[in-house]
Amino acid sequence: MKERYRELCNEESSIPLFSQAWWLDAVAGDSWDVILEMKGDQIIGALPYVVQKKLGIKFISQPKLTQSLGPWIRPTQKSYSKQLSYEKDVLNALNDNLPACDEYRQNWYCGITNWLPFYWNGYEQTTRYTYRLDLTVDKDLLWKGLQQNIRGDIRKAQERFRITVRKGTIQEFIELNRLTFERQGRSAPYTKELVDNINIAALKRNACDCLIAEDEEGRLHAGAYIVRSCDTAYYLMGGGDPELRNSGATSLVLWEAICRQPEEIEIFDFEGSMIEPIERFFRAFGAVQAPYYHVSKTFSKFLRFARFWKGLIK
Repeated sequence: MKERYRELCNEESSIPLFSQAWWLDAVAGDSWDVILEMKGDQIIGALPYVVQKKLGIKFISQPKLTQSLGPWIRPTQKSYSKQLSYEKDVLNALNDNLPACDEYRQNWYCGITNWLPFYWNGYEQTTRYTYRLDLTVDKDLLWKGLQQNIRGDIRKAQERFRITVRKGTIQEFIELNRLTFERQGRSAPYTKELVDNINIAALKRNACDCLIAEDEEGRLHAGAYIVRSCDTAYYLMGGGDPELRNSGATSLVLWEAICRQPEEIEIFDFEGSMIEPIERFFRAFGAVQAPYYHVSKTFSKFLRFARFWKGLIK
């Protein structure tokens, strides 16, 4: 199955980055698998997944730093009603072949908007949001689309603090990323080894940018790590020195990341956030809200009872 899926990923441009086999190899190693739905010799549907175990409970989920996973359905030119019927058949088949587990929970790619077949099979859905910026417009229009405070931060970083943006090393970025979490009083939810794996795999495909904002004294203010596939670039991670956080460098490094994308990249995805200050910051770049679905189902009676009981005693 996985080898057939690897071939599909090499052939099919509609498979998003986080569902690509090379990405899953980097973030999950051998622990990922995939369900394929066939029509003759052609793959018409796929659902990659990772099985995780915690305290004896088996979850179907997605790896760290993986914004979305969930189903892929081969695009067709059917009429709208026939398209929905086709999607229903494919999604039902994928669901029927999911391995046994205690709970399923995945974020579906924002391009998949029909989750009704899973609803009919007892799943639940929570809508979440990412922010996406159209890069096909002129750079002057992108600049005008920035809110005034973002333009002010960019000018402040360039003119007052004399900050420039250059390509950085992954070690420089990881340190800035660590400082960000340290300021918040917590550890990064992913390991250095995971970031290294992603960087090695992405570099082989010329699919990443590691950008560092640095002043004339050599101080590193902020960094951004971008990954891309097909027509979309994703702001995967950021970081900054808390002692220099008022320099405007975070806005500058993101602006440079947007401007430096190759010509074939049409969308810059900020990966969104349900955290209000982060959402406000991303929105200030002129990006448009794009909903995506968190789809879940608890199969275990024990888990359902435990959550019901927890809700009663709150």
